Amino acid sequence: MKIAVIGAGDISGIYLHNMTQVFCNTEVVSCCARHPEHAQKKAEEFGIRAMTLDEILADPQIEMVLVLTGAAEHYSIIRRALLAGKHVYTEKTMTITLEQAKELVALADEKGLYLGSAPDTFLSPAFQAVKKAIGEGKIGEVTSFQIQATRCIDLLASFALFLREPGGGVCQDYGVYFLTGLVNLLGPIGRVMAVYKNRSTKRINCVPESPDFGKEYEYRNESQVEAILETKSGVTGTFSINGESLIPDLGYFHIYGTKGMISVPNMNEFTGDAILTPQPESFTSPVEHITLSYEYPLPDNGRGIGVAEMADAIESGRPNRAGKELAFHVLDTILSMEKSAESGCFERVASTCRIPEPMTKELIAKICR
Repeated sequence: MKIAVIGAGDISGIYLHNMTQVFCNTEVVSCCARHPEHAQKKAEEFGIRAMTLDEILADPQIEMVLVLTGAAEHYSIIRRALLAGKHVYTEKTMTITLEQAKELVALADEKGLYLGSAPDTFLSPAFQAVKKAIGEGKIGEVTSFQIQATRCIDLLASFALFLREPGGGVCQDYGVYFLTGLVNLLGPIGRVMAVYKNRSTKRINCVPESPDFGKEYEYRNESQVEAILETKSGVTGTFSINGESLIPDLGYFHIYGTKGMISVPNMNEFTGDAILTPQPESFTSPVEHITLSYEYPLPDNGRGIGVAEMADAIESGRPNRAGKELAFHVLDTILSMEKSAESGCFERVASTCRIPEPMTKELIAKICR
């Protein structure tokens, strides 16, 4: 699958490395960026061509584009790419509004094109081990879940300017990883209640190496989200993202059941162990913590596996796991939380989606070198 990458920021490096060195069914041919010199630098590093967006969309050899820009730019780029007949995969949320996402989903269907958009960390070996353990009833009937993650917006937004743009808040930029994982394990969300906060719209650049160190900037996105979520199947849990705390990011994700619990690795990473804690036989029995084994290997940072999996899905004519319906539902959940924060009431999440199929070691062997 011949692919062009749109966006040459920090995250592009690991995608380009994996799509040229790890996955065998992706051929990166070009890249572009808002600043041409950034694209040229990446092109020289990975032996590809630096092109403009217009050139990429006009090139009939390019079959798919990977969008790695800020979320505020996704809609216009994805729309143009679909109209040009390209399959599209994008990181984070598909768009920043539900109306834009609806339009893109309909356009992809109309054109018969694939649109993938979800953090692909749920395809990691550890997460898939969790999925298998829950499916096999290792923790019995699932009764609740708990998601709690931290980061430091003061520091991150000092140098990652896209976090100051619409769609750069802690829920859309960070919480989306955990919500995508949650839906993959327990199914679509039915209703939500949330509180959104922003400690301050005025922040001070705190990165000494930055040219704007010590200067004030505006941050108008949510920096804290506290929520109750209930799946359509009736499982209720809590969701807490605190952007006024620690760096590096810390993420905790626990699934509780009648026979035990599972600790899910940080959904913002590909590394970490999945830990099963079975119900002890009695009050005096020791508590066991069992590291779940994985069925297939991946690099410590496997970003791009969603692109490779989608390329195989296109070739095979099957739905891709990080598909547009999943991404649409996760965005709908996020925006429903935002609506709840304004109304002070529970809000229904109207959309739904299928739970993606588990990954298999056969598929990994097929798409990896």
